[in-house]
Amino acid sequence: MITIYTKDYCPYCVKAKSLLSSLGAEFTEVDVTHDPDMFMKIYEKSHMRTVPQIFAWDECLGGYDAIAALHQEGQLVGKLGL
Repeated sequence: MITIYTKDYCPYCVKAKSLLSSLGAEFTEVDVTHDPDMFMKIYEKSHMRTVPQIFAWDECLGGYDAIAALHQEGQLVGKLGL
């Protein structure tokens, strides 16, 4: 299960969703733009103050830059379980 936490004005969120989609990954998007309580819950899990935040089976993979780096290293597909 892949979950991506986003905000509606975030260009890196768009890039992250595009990358995941290009790999054929199915994911659930949770928009936290107007939900500070949900944002605090994911902050407690990831300790990240930015979005996107991408989780694969409760493991925080990081944001767009982190998953793009994993993809370049050939590790993202395995982390996503694809």
